[in-house]
Amino acid sequence: MKFMKLGSKPDALQADGNSIRYISSELATDVTVNVGDVKFYLHKFPLLSKSNQLQKLVSKANEENSHDIYLDDFPGGPKAFEICAKFCYGMTVTLNAYNVVAARCAAEYLEMTEDVDRGNLVLKIEVFLNSSIFCRWKDSIIVLQTSKSLLPWSEDLKIVGRCIDSIASKTSVDPAYITWSYTYNRKLTEPDKIVEDKMTFLEKIESVPEDWWVEDICELDIDLYKRVMVAVKSKGRMDGVVIGEALKTYALRWIPDSVDTLVSDANTLRTKAVVQTIVCLLSYDHGIGCPCSFLLKLLRVAILVGINESSREELMKSISLKLDEACVKDLLIPARSLQITTYDVHLVQGILNQYMNHEKGSCGMEVVEEKHGGEDKYILARRSLLNVGKLVDGYLGEIAHDPNLGLSSFVDLSQSIPDFARPNHDGLYRAIDIYLKEHPNLTKAERKKLCGLMDVRKLTAGASVHAAQNERLPLRVIVQVLFFDQVRSSISFRTPGNNSARDPLCSPMNRDEGCETTAGDSCQAALKNQMSHLRIKDGELHKNGKLGKKNSKNNKSDIQLLPSRSRRIFDKLWSVRKGHGENRSSETSGSSSSPTSLGQGDTKSYGLSLRHKRHSIS
Repeated sequence: MKFMKLGSKPDALQADGNSIRYISSELATDVTVNVGDVKFYLHKFPLLSKSNQLQKLVSKANEENSHDIYLDDFPGGPKAFEICAKFCYGMTVTLNAYNVVAARCAAEYLEMTEDVDRGNLVLKIEVFLNSSIFCRWKDSIIVLQTSKSLLPWSEDLKIVGRCIDSIASKTSVDPAYITWSYTYNRKLTEPDKIVEDKMTFLEKIESVPEDWWVEDICELDIDLYKRVMVAVKSKGRMDGVVIGEALKTYALRWIPDSVDTLVSDANTLRTKAVVQTIVCLLSYDHGIGCPCSFLLKLLRVAILVGINESSREELMKSISLKLDEACVKDLLIPARSLQITTYDVHLVQGILNQYMNHEKGSCGMEVVEEKHGGEDKYILARRSLLNVGKLVDGYLGEIAHDPNLGLSSFVDLSQSIPDFARPNHDGLYRAIDIYLKEHPNLTKAERKKLCGLMDVRKLTAGASVHAAQNERLPLRVIVQVLFFDQVRSSISFRTPGNNSARDPLCSPMNRDEGCETTAGDSCQAALKNQMSHLRIKDGELHKNGKLGKKNSKNNKSDIQLLPSRSRRIFDKLWSVRKGHGENRSSETSGSSSSPTSLGQGDTKSYGLSLRHKRHSIS
């Protein structure tokens, strides 16, 4: 810290208790200066030789035959006046970053300018500020902190503005040229660890991080901090990531971790001001440099302290631009008092809607088709949609546990993203299964609507196995799962080399209508193929009455057998449809799924049952 000494005479200003100061001298004092609760017994001559204001006040007091002078609203109080009085007497005075602003404001009040005497206090302090204080990093921050208690004097003298400009300019300096001290308490990552005894000068230079300055300015009050950050941004030389790190560090410094502390009367107003200021600073670039997890935590705090509606909307907009970076845990924001759900689903729905509107506006939902090597490849113009799709499914899986969550909220949130944002429906199936488990009183129509969100063709093999045995799903959905699993297995067996990557049903890039059409054609082809095999085998059953071991071995390569539970489901389905006269599509579905695992003793009875069913619908 820089300091400046003025004067050379020994200090003769003595104290008598807390409220009296006097000059220890053989000459009797002839004027009493009252500053606040403190009285200064001084001599007129040294004071009047330096201060124009004291000349006016002494002249007025003489007219009233009084020796008392009252300095009302004196900037800096008794301590600042003591500095000015010692300077007038030529006594030794030490100025530093902590008292220089008070001394400068006091000197301005007393009009200790060059018009009264050459080399007066105002000039000397200005030289000290410009040559030392504003040239040093930490001194500038200290001066800015002390200037708040001296408003409006410090503002009128442009001390605040000069401090802010000094700080903002230093933050923009290339870290390679930083030679002043700063605070950096955060742990360095593994590649950034410094070995002090083996460091070269170049290594020391490279060790200075770009965000070296963010911790030091965290000690500023929120209004001064805002002005500093605005000045830093106006320079246009600071990376958005560093700006985001600065805002995050300040929020962590001043926002309490405990919810009880956060909502207490002593902290609510301050925290509210901090949050609203940070949101205001985010609006300059929509929080591009801030992690989405930090923005969501900030939103949670904003709801608790009750910031204004415009600030909250601005924060939600910033979050929506980075929603693809969020995780499910960050979206679990507790519901407000008027809501019956555990989490604020309406808030998340609003953020998701803003994200989708932004994606539509930037043509983010277009799909670009490229052909390479004879194979079609579907490339999403916005990969972030895939991340948001996983995020939504994960969030649905968490809120599905809430018994108070309405079906419409679940459905609306699920349908907020396009189909191609869900190449895999395992996450959605998990959420639907949890919702069915936690809401057992759903009607048949509600269960149908809920399960209609899911495309069974986009379930993986593991999820298909689970769904086929899930008694909570409607029977129609289970049949669809079994059917497409059968088709997928058949196509896989018939593909040369068993290359499942060429299966359109198994392809992770099967996104749009073109893919669905291809998958449908493949299903129909496989279905016809299986039907032909079934008719041949059924003819053999009708002719011979039983299957030979040799034929059984051959059939294993042509037909994917179903478990006994699946056979019971299809038997039930066929018996229902038999009485109502099913159409051709029902016949196809039933025929493609009729072969089952048979024991040797059950072969004959199964053949008769199969033949009876076939003839009954022919």
